[in-house]
Amino acid sequence: MGHRVLQTLAHRPFPPPQGPWVMAMQWLDLAFLHWPVLAAALQPLLPRDLEIDEHSGTAWLGVVPFRMRGVRARFLPPLPGSGAFAELNVRTYVRHRGIAGVWFFSLDAASRLAVRAARASFRLPYFDASMRCERHGEGVHYHSERTHAGAPPAVFAAHWWPTAAPSVPHGDSLAHWLVERYALFAAAKDGSVRVGHVHHEPWRLAPAEVELQRCDMTRLCGVELHGAPPLAHAAMPLDVVAWAPRRPAAIEAVPVA
Repeated sequence: MGHRVLQTLAHRPFPPPQGPWVMAMQWLDLAFLHWPVLAAALQPLLPRDLEIDEHSGTAWLGVVPFRMRGVRARFLPPLPGSGAFAELNVRTYVRHRGIAGVWFFSLDAASRLAVRAARASFRLPYFDASMRCERHGEGVHYHSERTHAGAPPAVFAAHWWPTAAPSVPHGDSLAHWLVERYALFAAAKDGSVRVGHVHHEPWRLAPAEVELQRCDMTRLCGVELHGAPPLAHAAMPLDVVAWAPRRPAAIEAVPVA
């Protein structure tokens, strides 16, 4: 899967890093739910070297439920019991040295092994959760309840469905700005920034309707949604490869082969 994914590079804002990718996976049954927020509410929650990225003067907070499938390390098959699971992340959009990326406030997952591996290797705020993701026709029913020992409780329950055919968002659209990001940032023990890279083909999105029954997920970043409806998109499945986190450095080209 990895070499096939890397055959398409022209859509990226910068080349992928040198060196081999370390993880491969597929993302499916994914919804992007976004709310506009004040940058001033989020900036104090970031490491000192990151700045909130804004679109037309507005910051955005995203809640992204989905399923993973075929999760595996390079050259290895998926591990039994950990190669497929649901995940839910809460994110905002940031910049570091001119590179646009994603900052995660939390990531809930229905795989104890994946949670511990991601906490140890990527230093990301992963939490154990009991999760259910069920497809009914074109719609997806999703429920997540955090079960991580010592973590604040958080429940997410929603049903969403596309309302039009999917397409690749235009390059100057808000949807493109929100989703076409190939760097994620995390904080090391000393507070410095680490960057992980991912690669996939361009997102194909459909506008979506969502019935949001409950969403506690933004409490870790102190943002109350007050029942405001999100900007919602349903995404088509993607094959993804990821590189191990590293210190930020100059972006260099990497051959496809």
